[in-house]
Amino acid sequence: MPKIVDHDERRRDVLTAASRVIVRDGIDAATTRAIAKEAGLSNGVLSHYFADKDEILLSALRESHRRIRERLTAKVGELGGLAALREVLLDNLPLDAERTEETRLEVSFWSRSLSSEELAEVQRAEAGELRAAVHGLLVEARAAGEVRAEADLDDATEHLLALVDGLSLHLLLYPGRLRHADLERLMGAAIDGFATS
Repeated sequence: MPKIVDHDERRRDVLTAASRVIVRDGIDAATTRAIAKEAGLSNGVLSHYFADKDEILLSALRESHRRIRERLTAKVGELGGLAALREVLLDNLPLDAERTEETRLEVSFWSRSLSSEELAEVQRAEAGELRAAVHGLLVEARAAGEVRAEADLDDATEHLLALVDGLSLHLLLYPGRLRHADLERLMGAAIDGFATS
C-alpha cells in the first residue's frame, strides 16, 4: 500500500526547515540542498512543493508572520489603547527564544530585500500592517484620554517602530550590553512619553 503524504504538512516541514537553516546559518546558506537536508528530504521532493528557492524563502517569511499575528491576536484579546499597544510592541521584541528566532529570521531578510523587489514587497506589506496597528492603537488611546492631545501620532508611530527595530538589533548584535528587562523598560518609557500624566 503506498504511503499517504499530507502535502500541507510536508510544505510546513520544509518551511520550518528553511527557517531553521536561515536562523542558524544565515540566509545565504539557505540553499535548496541545505533546506532539503534539514527537512530530511531529497532536493527533488522540494520541487513538488515549491517552484524555487525564492518561493521557499518568501513562504517561510510569510509563515513566520502568520504565526506572529496569531500569537498577537491571542495576547491582545480584549485589550485596547495603551495596554494593547504595550503588548504589540513588546511582542515584537526578542524577549524569549521563540521571538529571538523570529527576529533573527526577519533581520536575515532585510539585506536580501534590498536586492529582491518581491521580498521587499512582502516586507513592506507586513511592516505596513504593523504600522497601521500601532497607529490605530495610538488613535484609540488618544480617544480614551490616554495619549496627550498634542502628540503627533504619525511621529509617535515611527518613533516606536524604529525603537522596536533598533532595540531588537542591539540585543541580537550586542547581547552583553542589554538585558530583556532593559528592552522592556526602554519601550515602556517610550510609550509613557506619549501618555497623559
